[in-house]
Amino acid sequence: MGTGIAEVCALAGFETVLVRGTGGDPKTARDRVCKSMQQRVARGKLDGEVVERALEHLEVTSDRDALATSELVIESIVEDLAVKRELFASLAKTLSPEAILATNTSTLRVSALADGIRPKRTIGLHFFSPVPAMNLVELSYLPVTDPEVPAAAERAIAQLGKTAVPVVDSSGFIVNRLLVPLLLNAIRAYEQGLATADQIDAAMRLGCGHPMGPLALADLIGLDVVYAMAKLLYTDFGDTCYRAPALLRRLVQQDLLGKKSGRGLYDYAQKPPVPNAEVWELIRSGQLAA
Repeated sequence: MGTGIAEVCALAGFETVLVRGTGGDPKTARDRVCKSMQQRVARGKLDGEVVERALEHLEVTSDRDALATSELVIESIVEDLAVKRELFASLAKTLSPEAILATNTSTLRVSALADGIRPKRTIGLHFFSPVPAMNLVELSYLPVTDPEVPAAAERAIAQLGKTAVPVVDSSGFIVNRLLVPLLLNAIRAYEQGLATADQIDAAMRLGCGHPMGPLALADLIGLDVVYAMAKLLYTDFGDTCYRAPALLRRLVQQDLLGKKSGRGLYDYAQKPPVPNAEVWELIRSGQLAA
């Protein structure tokens, strides 16, 4: 997500500093941005000269102090409240008082992140993956947010060619509050043997006009991410629609995380991917704990 956000910012002409939060050689992050841009050139989506100009606007580093003069800083690290707050506290010492600090969190409350740090200048800017292709950015703010901050963020998002949808700060914002129950219910239906994974996905694509079925989407997002979102939303709201199915818990425990691990609900060693036969056998065996 971080490299995707940096890519669209550089392409929009912003002077962009990409800081690798985990340390290590920042060259790998720059290479990821370059590879993404070149893939778009190969597909005819970008011009090579545009890419060259964009890369001139991109600095990649491991030094947080490089952000000192930035007007807008977008955090996109691990979805952990304590870790994010530690980063925010560190950045608050580096940034100018006028700088806007934004989080790309998908489930955590901005109020929990900003409390006692810089609540008037902190907002949520939740991009969607893959960032270059997805047009929505959820813009969440607090009652105490300085009024000019959301307006400035909306203008910046528009310069990226994306649409900002403002929403008052809340766990899951709009999309994940509605999407997570859909993903969990699809996994639950599969767990109950209602149909095979590809049949459930085909039904939702053809019956609801979705570009991708919910099980394939869960694999694309990452089953560990879906599980983490479900736990956070269930803790916050206590609604059973956010309770993770046993199948999801089992797959995450076995590191079957979806596309990024090669197997999840589908098997990505096959081209095109096919439903993971081991998962279907597990379902048919009735061995899943409730």
